[in-house]
Amino acid sequence: MVTILENYPAFLLVFMRITAFFVTLPLFSYRNIPNTHKIGFSFFLAYIMFISLEPPAIEIDSQYFILILKEALFGLIIGFCAYFILAAVQIAGSFIDFQMGFAIANVIDPQTGAQSPLIGQFLYTLSLLLMISLNAHHLLLDGVFYSYQFVPIDQLFLPLGEENIIEFIVQTFNSMFIIAFQMSIPVVGSLFLVDIALGIVARTVPQLNIFVVGLPLKIGVSFIMLILVMGALFLLMQQLFETMTYTIRGLMELLGGVGNEPS
Repeated sequence: MVTILENYPAFLLVFMRITAFFVTLPLFSYRNIPNTHKIGFSFFLAYIMFISLEPPAIEIDSQYFILILKEALFGLIIGFCAYFILAAVQIAGSFIDFQMGFAIANVIDPQTGAQSPLIGQFLYTLSLLLMISLNAHHLLLDGVFYSYQFVPIDQLFLPLGEENIIEFIVQTFNSMFIIAFQMSIPVVGSLFLVDIALGIVARTVPQLNIFVVGLPLKIGVSFIMLILVMGALFLLMQQLFETMTYTIRGLMELLGGVGNEPS
């Protein structure tokens, strides 16, 4: 077994990929997690992967700095891919908030520090808890471990300009918005029917102040529908975790050149 001191350039490359992976990875990249804990966890995980992978001997030369940039870019891309797949939950929540009237009230997302919708942050928190309960975060760690089978340490460049990679990313965005639409359509559809009913009432009973009655009615209907469809939302979240895993694997295959070989 090769020690770190005998092949420390390769260990630094492994450590760079895992650290960059944790920068954008959901749950592991939260701002309320101390940076010392992130770096320490990345170091010990990199050590475990280093002694398990037995990487080739790498020397520090002019190509080594290119390898460092490649490892950092690859880790950021894979972590961001997992993040924007899981962001479908927040997009679904923003659809619901817009129809409920909660779009004017936002909360701070602890991961990005930006403002996010109320229902979107609520559903996103539930999705993270479900991911932990299903051990789906272990699949993310397995993904970064098996990424060395697709993109080895000594690979110099990432084929980011390939047409099939761009097409794969577009299809991933498409599937993310489809899942977000599926998660939000029960509540949004019911609120659309409430709007139609309020419009009919406004025309038939003009003495009734619809603006006073409509907002609490839509909020009440939204919470009732959220309670009724919560089980279906959890099933869609499980499907989202599967999509996230397959997307990360497919992107690693394309970046490693597996999907770029001519048929």
